[in-house]
Amino acid sequence: MFIIARTTTVALVCLLGASCSHVTPNYDARFGDAVRDAKRKMTINPDAGKSGDTATGMDGRAAREAMNQYHESYKTPPPAVNVINIGGQIGGQSAGTSK
Repeated sequence: MFIIARTTTVALVCLLGASCSHVTPNYDARFGDAVRDAKRKMTINPDAGKSGDTATGMDGRAAREAMNQYHESYKTPPPAVNVINIGGQIGGQSAGTSK
């Protein structure tokens, strides 16, 4: 009886000890590498903050207006446009009617 209890206790201690071990050291060591690599590949000039040059492209006024139009487009979205017209109305009129 004592041997069975001791064997069961040793088996439980081994199971509990194994469950606390770290099973993914290789995965955790490289966790986030894909995201960091993608960010590096998307960066045009990683040293841009070190120089005092201004950004080229849009001036401040044009950028502000573009952002304002972007934000306004969500408040009042533009009407849907029917691009492909197969057998429907043309310009709000039926194809067979004329005025």
